[in-house]
Amino acid sequence: MKVTVVGAGSTYTPELVSGLAAQREHLQVDELVLYDVDGARLEVVGGLAQRMLAAQGLDVTTTLTTDRGRALDGADAVLLQLRVGGQAARLGDETFPGSCDCVGQETTGAGGAAKALRTVPVVLEIAEEVRRRSAPGAWVVDFTNPVGIVTRALLDHGHRAVGLCNYAIGVQRWAARLLGVSVTDPEQLRRVAVDPAGLNHLSWTRRVLLDGEDVLPRILTEHLDDVVAQYPFPPELVRLSGTIPSYYLHYFYEHDRVVAQQRTERPRAAVVADLEAELLRAYADPSLATKPAALEGRGGAYYSEAAVDLLASLLGDRPGTHVVDVRNAHVVDGRVQPVVAGLSVDDVVEVPCEVSSAGGGTVRPLPQAPLAPEALGLVQHVTAYEQLIGRAAVTRDDDDVRRALLAHPLLGQWDLVEQLLPGVTRRAGS
Repeated sequence: MKVTVVGAGSTYTPELVSGLAAQREHLQVDELVLYDVDGARLEVVGGLAQRMLAAQGLDVTTTLTTDRGRALDGADAVLLQLRVGGQAARLGDETFPGSCDCVGQETTGAGGAAKALRTVPVVLEIAEEVRRRSAPGAWVVDFTNPVGIVTRALLDHGHRAVGLCNYAIGVQRWAARLLGVSVTDPEQLRRVAVDPAGLNHLSWTRRVLLDGEDVLPRILTEHLDDVVAQYPFPPELVRLSGTIPSYYLHYFYEHDRVVAQQRTERPRAAVVADLEAELLRAYADPSLATKPAALEGRGGAYYSEAAVDLLASLLGDRPGTHVVDVRNAHVVDGRVQPVVAGLSVDDVVEVPCEVSSAGGGTVRPLPQAPLAPEALGLVQHVTAYEQLIGRAAVTRDDDDVRRALLAHPLLGQWDLVEQLLPGVTRRAGS
């Protein structure tokens, strides 16, 4: 089996490599190809990856390359973790909306629109090459933000793709610790499951299962302080929702407070750029053969486990339930029905899915109870924006961008759209 990582110069790559050892009994990877356009950075990150594999005793042929065709040839799975324009482009995405008193963030609002416009064409170009060069039926697993929009674009263009975020696995690990369940023992950890529904970066965990019993009501009653310490929401808001909201919902629920904070705080992109420089210096140490603890501050915690666990179900011999981004469709009594009521079956949602290697890989979303009206309204609003910005990324038409910005619940005013449009379209080419 050949697995190719696109954007392997990312400091996330050691996270991915560390996950291979945990699934060695269920996922036999014969060749791991690490591809990046930045050869110098790839040498540093890839060198650590090779040392880690050797230290773990994994017999995996590892190739570092800046030749995309060579990387994709014959691949059974292609993992996308690229950032078009790097942290410099992210810094622009996070800062230009502030001039209009809008939240600056790389996956939502005007900054997220710019990132989508910049990223979708590149991902679709790579996916077309996967179609031509990779193994028949090869899977594209997208970790590239904005995951929901990118996954929708891939599916709309007929690619065999699934989106992946670390939100659900992060909630699971946090809940396990809170409940006194070991996060280092895989068998113990499987006692805890989470059940979020919504969109990527816009979902609510409505159940936390311990040995099959929903203990979320108990968590919200007995451990509300722990919940709000982990997730940045007022306790009364969490109590009102009866859920654990995705971190990214605070950009919607507390927009003005977040904007005020962003005026005084250092942009996250600048913080991450410094952390990446520190990590790359550590990775260059030839004696280092494990992922450094500082990587946890990078974000994307547990990505390796989520990605490799997904591959073990999709291509290996360990079927399981994974929270991924898929079409909002399942079959009931021979008819295609929406998984999340109130959305089209063509929309892309983030929900638990049964995943197995049957038939070359099967991803089947599990039925979901209807979202609460206040959640569904927001999801419908953002889904309309995602559909429109995905189209704009392909057409490159300014009016399509305007339509998308008008649909976004954090924007939606004509004067504001006209003020933001030049920054969005300029950043789209960063």
